[in-house]
Amino acid sequence: MTVRNLARMTAIANVVVVVIGLAVLVLLPRSTGEERSQARPAQPRSPSPKPSAAPPKATAASARKVKANEAGLVPVIMYHRILPKRLASIDRTPAQLRKELERLAKDGYVPITAAELVARKIDIPAGAHPVVLTFDDGHPSHFAVDGNGMPKNDTAVGIIYEVAAKYPSFRPTATFWVNRDPFGLRDRTQQKQAVKWLLDHGFEVANHTYSHPDLRRLSNKKVGEQIVRQERLLKKIGVPASTTFALPYGSLPRKRSRAHDGAWDGTRYNFDAVFLAGAQPTVSPYAKSFPRYAIPRIQSNGKHGECRRWCTTYWLDWLDRHPGERYTSDGDPARVSVPRKLRATLSPARAKSVITY
Repeated sequence: MTVRNLARMTAIANVVVVVIGLAVLVLLPRSTGEERSQARPAQPRSPSPKPSAAPPKATAASARKVKANEAGLVPVIMYHRILPKRLASIDRTPAQLRKELERLAKDGYVPITAAELVARKIDIPAGAHPVVLTFDDGHPSHFAVDGNGMPKNDTAVGIIYEVAAKYPSFRPTATFWVNRDPFGLRDRTQQKQAVKWLLDHGFEVANHTYSHPDLRRLSNKKVGEQIVRQERLLKKIGVPASTTFALPYGSLPRKRSRAHDGAWDGTRYNFDAVFLAGAQPTVSPYAKSFPRYAIPRIQSNGKHGECRRWCTTYWLDWLDRHPGERYTSDGDPARVSVPRKLRATLSPARAKSVITY
């Protein structure tokens, strides 16, 4: 599959996702704490592990052995609510999320955050594949704690840790793009406690606008207001300045640059990357064609209806059938290893650290 074909598919599929997202909006009730009270207590879990020693230096021989391809495709998966009973097509059940994460773990994928992807901080074992797990809107089903201050079972974070305990190579991390009531919490102290737990355990929390509007329908000033108000809220509750931003409904403002660079009421914002809502893997961040301000994501879902070609079941199957097309790590974050035929696709900035074979 060529980069040109991927770009064409992105344009078509993102329109589909925007339409679907707007259509199901009426089915999305405002976050409450009800889902949290239904979860079972979780067992204590440890933070996301950090490398204990410097990774081995990659060579042409070691890269060839694991068939490293760091110019390959990376799935960035988009999740919304995790509910016992789905109320909209974009919802997933705890069982569905658990099954998909276990599939990723078995297939050699290792989670990284959206910020790590964009910053090219892809520190995963040789032969492994990066995957970015992203959760939109900051719903209560994403994160809640029990009486011991640990993630509740059947929340997104609880399930991520459950899978990581079963598959130790599966790093427990994800990106949460949140709106004005992170995880359904309105109390400022509880908001601070929630984001602190996530940040302390290696998760990313970032901006998804204040009230989740379709930015294309807003004036430039209103776009800036939505982003700045949320950035100010996040700062108040202890979240560092966002480096990544996810578009509500995947809808870019009429002036596209406003999605990543702008100001309102004396406060500026400048994001390193902007993420869409659909609908295929992104090219490598080392590639010349990396779409920094329009990075595609894949909706988590089966292969029915519009998802026949745009959702995770289709794309994970496709990557399994085309292993040479996906990003495979050389195990050395200081170097970029690719088959010789793909050398020309890399950004010139990586020229001094490229290994070909």
